[in-house]
Formats: sequence, structure tokens, C-alpha cells
Amino acid sequence: MGLHIAMLSAEYPPRWGGMGSTVFHLSAALVERGHRVSVITRKGGGEAPAQDGVSVREVDWLYAPMAFTKSYGKHALADLKKLHASDPVDVVHLHCPMISWTAAQFVDCQENVAPIVSSLHGSWLGERDGLRTAAAQKEAAVWANPNDLAILLTAGHYAKFERAALAGSSICVANSAATKADFLERYSPPEDWSCEVIHWGVDTEMFHPTDEPRETETQLLLAVGRLAARKGYGSLLRAFAEVKKRRPNTELLIVGRGDLRKKLEKKAEKLGIGGSVRIDSGMPFDELAAQFRNADLVVYPSYYEGQGLIPLEAMASGTPVATVDHGPLPEMVDESVGTLFTMADTDSMSSAILTLLADKESLAARGRAGRERVLQSFTYGRNAEQFEAIYQQVSDR
Repeated sequence: MGLHIAMLSAEYPPRWGGMGSTVFHLSAALVERGHRVSVITRKGGGEAPAQDGVSVREVDWLYAPMAFTKSYGKHALADLKKLHASDPVDVVHLHCPMISWTAAQFVDCQENVAPIVSSLHGSWLGERDGLRTAAAQKEAAVWANPNDLAILLTAGHYAKFERAALAGSSICVANSAATKADFLERYSPPEDWSCEVIHWGVDTEMFHPTDEPRETETQLLLAVGRLAARKGYGSLLRAFAEVKKRRPNTELLIVGRGDLRKKLEKKAEKLGIGGSVRIDSGMPFDELAAQFRNADLVVYPSYYEGQGLIPLEAMASGTPVATVDHGPLPEMVDESVGTLFTMADTDSMSSAILTLLADKESLAARGRAGRERVLQSFTYGRNAEQFEAIYQQVSDR
């Protein structure tokens, strides 16, 4: 018999982000397995895409950096109780850290609604460390971006809500072994803390390889992700300047939304690579998927991730990945599907990129291996099967 699962996520399409994308696709995959999903998310994102078996409920929230997690959490819990009164919920699935509940709110939900599964997408303290690394590397806007500034100043305060999640959930599910280790080290959870590791999958139908050979000698590097300090785009531009000296027929495309576009363009001009760098902040999904297929190499220089889905989207597209040897990234990427470089080390990054670009046959082999790895281990169908077992486990209690 199918379960009724309440998904509480501050992001849901058309708020596409790592969390919004995973909740959207996981919900669809759970419906395919015979369950019903009610998503409770924030108002104001726009009209949500329709999915059979998935209902979307929107609640109020305070438009303020970090503080929105508390107001959204309060309104989401109130709406969850209304939902449960009219259509009983079997499992509540929280997507942390963008929802902040106190210990009392966790008890309220456990006693008056249903058992809680908390997905740990990353930690506020980890985000803060990533921003500190970005600042040390002189990335742009660390101290000017309101969201980044709020994390730097208040992560310690909001960490208490993450501690409440560890103690108040029936089970936690980290999106990487690195995230689980991060929470163990920073938060000292209870001795009976139960935490599984499930890596999120990606959309293998949208992100797929191409059989069409590229008809140009120009080699394309692609970087995708929000234009934010912790994504490491400043270090990428410095590394690309070195790559360009050795391989003049190389170009760089950066795709992402954010306020750093002009600053990054100015930096590219200062480095003498402005004519070979394009930054696009408004690319439709089908065009972005095509860019993944057409790129020779995807570069992901992030200073902090809970998991990081961009490398998997590249691998699903048959494109190898160069990324950092830090946090969760080595759990997905190795020398068989791409390469790893030392985080925040421009020379290591440029050397890794140049080594891969020099061998087209090796690039193609790594791309094929990446696609196979994703199909085997990183799909939403697999996620739904794994979470179904967890839901059943906590609901049987």
C-alpha cells in the first residue's frame, strides 16, 4: 500500500536549485512506485510544474537572509498539521538546512503528525568555512553579497537548528559520506543517532551524451553553478589564463545566475582572456543540457558542497569532469571519469585541465565511463527505492 509523504522544502520548481531539483525528481520517482507526495514550499516562486500524484502547497515566509528558514519552518509546520487533519500523512521528509525547527517543533511533529526523515544537504558551518576559504582566495563579493554575509555572521546561531534536527528526527539521510562526517565532527549528535548516506541522482534523460562529433578544433571548458563566491570562479579564471597560454584554441563558458557577472567579466579582461570567456546567466534547460554534451570538459572548482550535482550532470552527458579533491567530490569523480585537483590551487587546476585536454581519446573514454557510473549509481529511481525503504522503516516503528 502506498504512503502519503509530506515533503517540506524551501526550494521547489520554478525555484530550480540543487534542493529544488532533487525534491521535484524524487517526488516523481516516488509516485511511480505507488506513493503520494505533498510538497510544502515557499510562496512566490511562480507556478509549479504539474506532476500526477504530487500536490504543491505554498506558505508564507519572511524575505530576509537566513531568517527565512525560521519563518518558513513555522508556517510549514502549521500547514502540515492542517494537511494531516484532512489527509493523514505517513512520513514527513524535511530538507535541511533551509528549514529551521526548534527541538519543541520536532517533538510537536513527531507526536501530532508523523515520523521525520531529515535530508542533510549540507551544513551552515560548512558553508561558512567555504566562504572563509573564498575570502582567503580573494574571490569577489564575499563581504558584499547579503546572503553570504548573513551566513558568515549567523551560521553559528543557526547551527542550533541543525543540532535539533539531528536529535529530533527519526532518521537522518546525508547526501554524501563527507556531509555525514561533517555533522559528526561539528555537532556531536546523540549516541543513538541514526544516519544513512544516499547520494542524490540526476536526470539521465535530460542529461545524455551525443553521438555527433564536434566540428571545430576549439576546445570548450564549461563551468555551471550560481555566481557566488564559494563556487570559485575567480580561481577558475586565473587557471584558465594559464590554460589559454598553453592551448590558445580553448574557450570557457560559465553558466549561472547571480550578481558577480560584471566583476568576473572585468577580471577576465584584466587577465587578458576576456575574448575567450563568456558568462551566461539566463540559459534555458534544454540549451544548458546541450552545452553539457558539447563541452570537452566540465570544471567545478567549488570551495564547499554538501554533494554537488553539476559533476553528475556532466558525467550523465558523457563529459568528463575536473573538480576539487575535497569534501564529497571524490565520492563521485576519480581518474576514470575525469580528474581531481587541489582545492584553491590555481596551478593544480590548470595542470589538471591541460593534461586532460591534451588527450582526446582519454577524454572520450572518461566521458563514457562517467555515463555508465551515473546510470549504475546516481539515478532518481535508485533514490526513490532507497528512500522508500527508509520511509517504511520509520513508519513501521
